[in-house]
Amino acid sequence: MDCQWLHHILSIYLSLTIAMSKSFIFFLSYLKRFPFLVTIVDALLSIFYRFHGLSPCTVDLDDQTTMHYWTPTHRRFNKPSLVLVHGYGSTTKWQFYSQVGRLSRAFNLYLPELLFFGDSYTNRDDRTEVFQARCVCEGLKRLGVERFSLYAISYGGWVGYRMAEMYPEMVEKVVIVSSGVGLTEEQKEEHLSKVGVDVRDLFCPEKPEHLRSLMNLTMHKSKMAKWLPDFFLNEYIRVMCKKYRKERIELVEYLIAKKADSQLPILTQETLLIWGDQDKVFPPYLAYQLQRHLGPKSKVEIIKGIGHAANIEAADDLNDLTESFVLSSPKFIS
Repeated sequence: MDCQWLHHILSIYLSLTIAMSKSFIFFLSYLKRFPFLVTIVDALLSIFYRFHGLSPCTVDLDDQTTMHYWTPTHRRFNKPSLVLVHGYGSTTKWQFYSQVGRLSRAFNLYLPELLFFGDSYTNRDDRTEVFQARCVCEGLKRLGVERFSLYAISYGGWVGYRMAEMYPEMVEKVVIVSSGVGLTEEQKEEHLSKVGVDVRDLFCPEKPEHLRSLMNLTMHKSKMAKWLPDFFLNEYIRVMCKKYRKERIELVEYLIAKKADSQLPILTQETLLIWGDQDKVFPPYLAYQLQRHLGPKSKVEIIKGIGHAANIEAADDLNDLTESFVLSSPKFIS
């Protein structure tokens, strides 16, 4: 009788153990398929942005184009407005998490997601930075933003430059960070040849090695490419890079095929150009080249020991320079 009782207990125990093991293995396989970690981080970033007084907002420009923004939950009329335009590396939430905490104290922040990033989308086939600029500014008009200063990084620099050119009545001051605005045709060809890989794979990655190559190219002192595991990079690609991949490739192909603008307009706004001295994507001599084109209303600030991703590697310096420049009294009369 005791042996039968013991056998019964052991059978139940083994059955429960096997069932729990199967459930755990299924759970692990589910986690492997479902990009839970990146999704959690993305959700935490949304909470972080809300904590700093920002809320998501969608604007339909027409029946074909929708723009998504992070905007002030409660606009303070005693603060100036600052628009942050992201680059190609990611959505606005992932690029500006080191900026919103500091800059939201001094500004009403508006963070558009460019077309085919995040929830901004169009059915139109225009892939130019001019169209991007028009969509950002027309959306801002719908949000009641009449005047603002502008901070734009990398690919966003092309868009921001056109915003300042096309809407001078809206844009007060301009900060351009690590951007290739003003590249000559020869310089563009030289830079593309130095990259050594297909830029479509870099900016629209499908594999962890593509993402590591992008991080190695854009960062100088940060070692994120070494310590981030493949499963996280795969998750990031699934969550952040699969959506609108075709359209993003078309944006890259447009920039590659586009001929250098020999008649690049000279902006009327005061302009600050901020670069890392170790930028491998757009070397700092391009900052001085653009400054010479813009003339006396522009100045250059070089941050030592950082690469292209100044928003990650030197966030405090970048925030200090931006805030000081935008809040300073105008030095020129238009």
